[in-house]
This record gives sequence, structure tokens and C-alpha cells, in this order.
Amino acid sequence: MPDEHTLRVMTWNVWWRFGEQWRDRQVGIAATLAAHQPDIVGLQESWTTRESSQAEVLAAPLGQYSVVGGPSLPDLPAEPESPDHDGVGLGVAVLSRWPVRHTWTHPLPSSRPERPVALVAAVEHPRGLLYVVCTCVEHHAHLAGDHLAQTRELARLATDLGARDGDLPVVLVGDLNAGPDSQEVRALTAELTDAWDAGGGAGDGVTLSSAVPFAPRGAVKQLDRRIDYVLVGPAATGKRPKITQAYLVDDTVNGLHPSDHYAVVADIAL
Repeated sequence: MPDEHTLRVMTWNVWWRFGEQWRDRQVGIAATLAAHQPDIVGLQESWTTRESSQAEVLAAPLGQYSVVGGPSLPDLPAEPESPDHDGVGLGVAVLSRWPVRHTWTHPLPSSRPERPVALVAAVEHPRGLLYVVCTCVEHHAHLAGDHLAQTRELARLATDLGARDGDLPVVLVGDLNAGPDSQEVRALTAELTDAWDAGGGAGDGVTLSSAVPFAPRGAVKQLDRRIDYVLVGPAATGKRPKITQAYLVDDTVNGLHPSDHYAVVADIAL
């Protein structure tokens, strides 16, 4: 378990309510969070309803706080495919061990009718205000220009947040829908530290794997690549935090993968 001087961050695309076993998958997501005890969690493709949200349901047994934002990607079916889909939205979310002082959504460049957002949470960490950014960016090949514009905007946003007062880093988590060597991700790693590389993550760190039975076989640009990231920016003081470890969570729970993506965990020394 991380101590008070270490921040454990998890990012996870949790695949909304897709598939027939979404309730069983949610049990697996909750069990995984309980097992790894992250201090900060960024969720993508997280469901929301008028009454509640997946983030709220997952945060409650952990004694954590949650905030949600949208719109986000991908597009949902035009017509509900089951009663469990009717009136259910899709967004991004942040879970936090500490209260969230304030939160807002930052629209990203897009030619879509509804611009996807980055969710920003200002977390009241014991050592000061910790800015966490959670997002899911463009994935369609014909919108490659939007994809690059979005990661460039995220780099600008993270840099702006990092310039504010304090000695805590900025944490950006999300599904970036591109591999580490892509121009989209390099736009971010030119400014921010990739926790997987800095923390000595094992191997290629593939987060969207064809080993998962329900992984999207048509996602040619994303499949069998590391497309989910924990990125860390320097504090306003210029300090660059050390990443002590980074790893994937690719276990099944009761024989079922909790999502079509694997989660990424990084421990950050403050």
C-alpha cells in the first residue's frame, strides 16, 4: 500500500454498459478497486443516470468522493439496445480519496456536433491542491485532425494547471486512443512524464488486448497497443515527481474481464 507520501493513480476505460454482463463486470470493477486501493481513479466510458452514476456507486464502498463530466466518447447507439441503456449517459469521472474543492469540464477541439470534454478536478490533498484531468479523446481515423488537436489542447491545459501555485504535480489520465510513438501521444509526452516508462512498466503495457474476448476487433489503430495513460506534469515549483512503479491490472474476476480495457496503475512519490 502507498504511504502518505505516495499517490496511487489508476486510469481505466470501463466500457459503459456494453455487453450482456455489464452488471457482473461492475462487480469485477469494484473488486479491482478494492484490491488495489488507488487514491485517485480516472474512469472513461463510465455510465451516468439521472439518479446516480457509476462513479458514485464505485466510490461509496471505498469511502471516496466522485465527480463526473460529459459529453465524452464514444457515441452511444441511436436507439437503446436494451432496457438497461434507456436514458443512460456516458462520460468521464474522477474518484478521489480526498474531497474535491471544485470541478469543471474543458471542451476539446472537435468537428462533432457535441465537443468531448476533459474533466478537471481540484482535489484537496493534504499537501495542497492537486489537479487531476480525465479524458477520452477521438478514435475515428477520419477525424485524425481532431485527435491531434485534442491532445495538443490537453498538453496546453495540463501545462496551464501546473503553472498554478503549489508543489504538487498535475495528473492527466485517460484513453488517448493511440500508441506511445504516435504524434498524438508525443504532443503530450513532450510536456508531461509518461508514468509507464518512468515507473519501469513491464513490456509494452498493452491496454486494449485482443486476448479479451469482447475487445473491439475493428479498432485497427488501437487494438494490441498501449492506449491508456497516466501522465504527470511538473509542479509550479518545477519539481518533477518520481514514479516509483507502474503496472497493468489485467486479471479476470470470477472468470470475467471487468472491461475490454486493462487498467493502468502508477505510484507517484510526492
